[in-house]
Amino acid sequence: MSMMDEKNETEAEVARREAKLIYDRLVPLFDARVNRTQYWLSVTNESFEGKINFFFNSKAARQRKRSIPLHSIESSYDNLVFLELVLHELRKKTLLTIDFLGFEDKRWPSDDSHIEQKRDHLET
Repeated sequence: MSMMDEKNETEAEVARREAKLIYDRLVPLFDARVNRTQYWLSVTNESFEGKINFFFNSKAARQRKRSIPLHSIESSYDNLVFLELVLHELRKKTLLTIDFLGFEDKRWPSDDSHIEQKRDHLET
């Protein structure tokens, strides 16, 4: 096994661990499911802090949106590769919609597609 394979394997293991941590923090939030409530995840790129943050969001009918922080990882171009690995592992465990904020000029390293498909009207 080459040094590069060991690094990628380690990165994949860390990504699996990070996804498990996010998922484990997410599961208890579903204990009290409410009828007519929307649930989704948000991944935000906080350029000032140099972090990528994960939030669990819920919005019940006629109520305000709730946003609960789940986890943060360091932000850099290399970490976009890592972020893809984390999201791949997380998507194996949950079918929640994932919104991306603060990634308007960034592209996924794997396929060069835009991470954030459209700019939120509050960010302009």
